[in-house]
Amino acid sequence: MGTKIPISIAGNLVADPELSVGESGVAHAKLRVAVNQRIQGADGSWHDGEPVFHNVSAFRALAENSASSLRKGDPVTVAGELEFRSYEKDGERREARRIVADTIGPDLRFGTTVYQRMSHAPVAAPDVDVRAHLDTPVAAEAATPGYNVASKSPVVVPPFGPAAGTEMSY
Repeated sequence: MGTKIPISIAGNLVADPELSVGESGVAHAKLRVAVNQRIQGADGSWHDGEPVFHNVSAFRALAENSASSLRKGDPVTVAGELEFRSYEKDGERREARRIVADTIGPDLRFGTTVYQRMSHAPVAAPDVDVRAHLDTPVAAEAATPGYNVASKSPVVVPPFGPAAGTEMSY
């Protein structure tokens, strides 16, 4: 068993997530995230430092949702565990590291997003295109903001459409 260290990173996707489904039926997404450090020069100007590339693995629903939501160049935040592994290849001992993600999300410092809650559907089979639902229009309820700026409180939307009158209908 390798060493695992809690980690959180913010960077940009280098490529589209690669989704695969293992023999056990568990979805696995591989992501590659570049993290650049901003460095201030002696003259006060800012520039990007050397990028550090991280391999990220996501499993199950997180893998499917990442593959259907994220694209190359998207700014993302990832939290999970840094995992170190050693292996032998061609008679040489090698080491690898990856982040096993607990959460992945868009970095909202650079844009906005509309959150769409997924149903508790079973994991897609290997021949199912998990990105197919992206072409369908988003419902008007999903496009409404989840936060009311005027009252600084959450906007409450009934889960199954607007309630009729004052009665609760679910």
